[in-house]
Order: sequence, then C-alpha cells, then structure tokens
Amino acid sequence: MSTEENKPVQIGVLAKNLGITTRTIRYYEEIGLMGKTERLGGGTRSYSQNDILRLKFILKLKNLGISLKEIEKLSDIFDINKENFTTITPKLIEILDNHISKVDEKMADFSSLRKDIVEYRVRITEYLSGNVAAD
Repeated sequence: MSTEENKPVQIGVLAKNLGITTRTIRYYEEIGLMGKTERLGGGTRSYSQNDILRLKFILKLKNLGISLKEIEKLSDIFDINKENFTTITPKLIEILDNHISKVDEKMADFSSLRKDIVEYRVRITEYLSGNVAAD
C-alpha cells in the first residue's frame, strides 16, 4: 500500500469518489454505522483507509438490499468485538440467508404475476381477434 492510500480523505472527496453525497456519509455517522470520525481544523471530517473500507462495505450491503437496520446490527457486532471479522461473519451469513429467502419469495410472486399477465394478454388478444365469444 502506498503512502497516498494511507492518507486521510476529506468528506467531499470521499463522497465524490464513491458516487454518493456528503449527506449520506453524515447520516451513516449519525446513526452509528461509521464509528468515530477524525476532525481536522475547522471541524472538517477526515476518513482513514479503514473508514473508507467500512463505508464501501456498508454501500455494498445496501446495494444487496440489506436494510440499514440490519447493517446497524452488523456494525454494532463489529465494533463490540473490536473489528473482528470472525464475529460479524456468522451474523452476516444469517442476514444474507434471510435476504435470499425474501428474494426467492419475490421471484415466485413475480413468476406468478407474469403467468397471470400472459394469460390475460392471450384472452384479450383472442377476444379482439374474434376467436372468443363475448360474455
């Protein structure tokens, strides 16, 4: 790792690099997902490489559809156990398994909905082409 990678990053630069707003980062701090953040002169937030990795992890979980509440639970476990990944991993697996189940349920619902829409479309098409007598 180069010295440049270890250099603290200010909030605006970090937000821009990750394609999010500074407000998002501040909100994650407010709800306790980010932990303590260093402040430079004038109160400017400064983020270490560990802070950046943590934020990237939060964003990745969020993109997977994991709720902020669940991410908060993981964050608490991570902090309580002094950033030990062996303690966060079982809970993460549990949350991901629950999420997989929810996705499977949604996929089944969408499949059923798709089938209903296709059947409805066929009936309309047949009706419009005169192949089916009107009720």
